[in-house]
Amino acid sequence: MKSEPTVRAPGRPRLIQFARWFPVFVGILTASSSIFAEPPANSLIPSIFSPDSTPADHIYGLALFVLSITTVIFVVVFTLLLYATVKFRMRRSDDHREPPQVYGSNQIELAWTVIPVLIVVMLFLATARVIAQVQDADRSPDSIDVTAIGHQFWWEFRYPGLGVVTANELHIPVSDSVSPTPTFLKLLSADTDHSFWVPRLAGKTDLIPNRVNQMWIDPHHTGLYLGQCAQYCGTQHALMLLRVYVDSRSDFDAWVRSQSRSAVAVALTNADAAKGREIFEATSCINCHTVRGTVADGRFGPDLTHLMSRETIAAGAATNTPANLKLWIEDPDAIKPGSLMPAMRLTEQDLNSLTAYMETLR
Repeated sequence: MKSEPTVRAPGRPRLIQFARWFPVFVGILTASSSIFAEPPANSLIPSIFSPDSTPADHIYGLALFVLSITTVIFVVVFTLLLYATVKFRMRRSDDHREPPQVYGSNQIELAWTVIPVLIVVMLFLATARVIAQVQDADRSPDSIDVTAIGHQFWWEFRYPGLGVVTANELHIPVSDSVSPTPTFLKLLSADTDHSFWVPRLAGKTDLIPNRVNQMWIDPHHTGLYLGQCAQYCGTQHALMLLRVYVDSRSDFDAWVRSQSRSAVAVALTNADAAKGREIFEATSCINCHTVRGTVADGRFGPDLTHLMSRETIAAGAATNTPANLKLWIEDPDAIKPGSLMPAMRLTEQDLNSLTAYMETLR
């Protein structure tokens, strides 16, 4: 004997079940809204929602436009979903039959075809306009040229017209309406793919081996702007940090004069520092690093001529203090595991002397 199929008795209305999850949904929206909140103007948070450069302004405007369009789409879809949930919820008086099906509605098919096409065309035109604005920048007579080279896992910055070479911390002049001074960056890679991204100044641009890419920035205010390599490039990709210092024109000129000088070539008065220089020039340090004014002319590692003028070491992984510097020389993996800098395996006395010499490179 065949048993009759069990018919599920109408339970609690689905609207009540939906209401249970509504606070969770509101909580998710509230939490996610903090992502789009604009940080304070002097904040170091690398957010695209606090632009301070013309390219970043263009990207910010496009982002708001896209977010507004997608928000409208979300509201419409969610409203229709909520309406269907409430209107067609299960009721105790239902006979549990399938509702009438609607086929071949020209109006509906036309709407869900034409409206998405118009939205896509509108977003395409807006994006193309911003790309043209960012790429077709005019050079001013006072513009600065910088060649940025990505290494595993640090940044090299060369100023061809100024004779300056530095690492990890980029210094550029402020660019305001009175004295526009944009900075044009030529982006190269020494090994694998990297990506230059300082969100408050511009969109990210990749550094690709055997290819030259370019970008430009014109910060409107002085201060420190933080960035990041935005392309996975190996073990220490996450600690390949960017620090862009935007200086007043006078401060930038003073920085250029300071960075253009060679290291002190005369005998060092500090005995430990003098011994440290001998150790530096007698070991493999000179194969990787340059100290202008000495025999060290390596190109594989950062230029150390003015090492102590930088606030950080190891591409922003640690503050530039004597203790961190000593640890970095002794055991680089203690600060940056997987870095390509070898441990020098010096005695404690030689390590102290070498650290003392490094501290004189200002």
